[in-house]
Amino acid sequence: MTMATLAAGAELRRPMSREERKVIIASSVGTVFEWYDFYLAGSLAANISANFFSGVNPTAGFIFTLLGFAAGFAVRPFGALFFGSLGDLIGRKYTFLVTMTLMGISTFMVGLLPGYAAVGIAAPVLFIACRLIQGLALGGEYGGAATYVAEHAPQDRRGFYTSWIQTTATVGLFLSLLVILALRLSLTPEQFAEWGWRVPFLLSILLLGVSIWIRLQLEESPAFARIKAQGKHSKTPLREAFGRWKNAKIAVFALLGGTAGQAVVWYTGQFYALFFLTQTLKLDSTTSNLVIAASLAIGTPFFIFFGWLSDKIGRKPIILAGCLLAAVTYFPLFSALTNAVNPQLERALETSPVTVIADPNECSFQFNPTGTASFTTSCDIAKSFLARNAVNYHNEKAPPGTPAQIKIGDKVIAAFDKKAAGAEGAAKEKDFNQQATAAIRAAGYPAAADKARINMPVVIGILTLLVIYVTMVYGPIAAMLVELFPTRIRYSGMSLPYHIGNGWFGGFLPPTAFAIVAATGDIYSGLWYPIVVAGMTFVIGLLFVPETKDRDIYKDD
Repeated sequence: MTMATLAAGAELRRPMSREERKVIIASSVGTVFEWYDFYLAGSLAANISANFFSGVNPTAGFIFTLLGFAAGFAVRPFGALFFGSLGDLIGRKYTFLVTMTLMGISTFMVGLLPGYAAVGIAAPVLFIACRLIQGLALGGEYGGAATYVAEHAPQDRRGFYTSWIQTTATVGLFLSLLVILALRLSLTPEQFAEWGWRVPFLLSILLLGVSIWIRLQLEESPAFARIKAQGKHSKTPLREAFGRWKNAKIAVFALLGGTAGQAVVWYTGQFYALFFLTQTLKLDSTTSNLVIAASLAIGTPFFIFFGWLSDKIGRKPIILAGCLLAAVTYFPLFSALTNAVNPQLERALETSPVTVIADPNECSFQFNPTGTASFTTSCDIAKSFLARNAVNYHNEKAPPGTPAQIKIGDKVIAAFDKKAAGAEGAAKEKDFNQQATAAIRAAGYPAAADKARINMPVVIGILTLLVIYVTMVYGPIAAMLVELFPTRIRYSGMSLPYHIGNGWFGGFLPPTAFAIVAATGDIYSGLWYPIVVAGMTFVIGLLFVPETKDRDIYKDD
């Protein structure tokens, strides 16, 4: 290491100035707005399904909506590659401005899109297109923000300063929930369903203006400016970051031993928890948003706490502890959540077992990535109904060709093959739904959670604990990723494993878990997905990921 490099490192280790703090705050605020834009699709999944996917059956429509939410995550690694290389070539500041503009415009357009009733299949296609643009933009945003903040932070407080960036995702979700809640309380349900749900998307154009103004106040990262002035910045950052095994293996271990587990813990604690409340436990959207918002408000300061703590004891022990705690406690926590939110449902699950008697050859895995598949067999119709109503069931094999039946106590309801029913299919479906609904209600399965029986302190306590797990895995992760890669390829190197982890492992968690539940007949079985991934990350991270808190990130090599 040269004397110039040592001097530069010493200069950057000094206490942060007032101007540098302003730069970091401005970067964090801008990132909050981007997350707000991105999360609206998840928070308003039911309204989006009703408007853009109303031409498909309810179960497939909800899965399609979740995949629409996940589509933005699917392309995030490609955004990470493109914008990451751009950030390492021309700088962090200008990349911020491009990603911000793309995010704001695409979010605004969602608020203007016509529904399925007006333009048919074009509606979901246009919605997915907007989500893809959002995902590309976010793929370039996070790595730049984390890198930018880290390259301004003192050496011994890097975890603390980057943890402010880590709060932005939760604060963005919190902001989106508050805006939605305010609209729900000020509009009638009919008004919100008809046009009110579009308002949060349209507001993004105002946030875009504020965000661009904030980003224009920023200067280029001093670490990047220095290596660029010296001609030491990478000319081919993607090839250097991923074409050389020395750097590529770091990205692989960062993904499998870090961001994959962090992602599933994050999305289970915030998004799957919300889906579980509304879709499984039948808690109304307003109350669900309130309790999630309360848990976020209580838990968010722990991002800062664990970022600060990681400067003292290291990034690795905190992240891996969060993964292990989640894997061990998810089943009892979600079971306790059922008891606290909908004790009638829990009692029905225990005392009124349900059996689906069907030919296994007629039973599909009801995961529909395009929203166009039609599940018409008697088995699929029976299981789809039970999954929508949060009814656990056991599978019993029937002779080939036998129509499926639902057995609830001594009550047996015959399902039907919709395709074979032909013109009578709609009438038969209505009759089946009426009989099955009457049977599960008689067996004690409630249509909705009884607000008078909700144990609100316990609900908020459980949700807050889930958020604290999120803060443990997410608070220190930015500092760790930044410290793993040298300045010349830092933007590209850290962005890809982060966005594969969060875009693919995390983003596809809700639809994957929902499909697993529909297939197995157990409302808790979807939790196996985050438990297995978090367990994998704990083992790989423990064995192969180094501790990074004492690394000098100002080295140019």
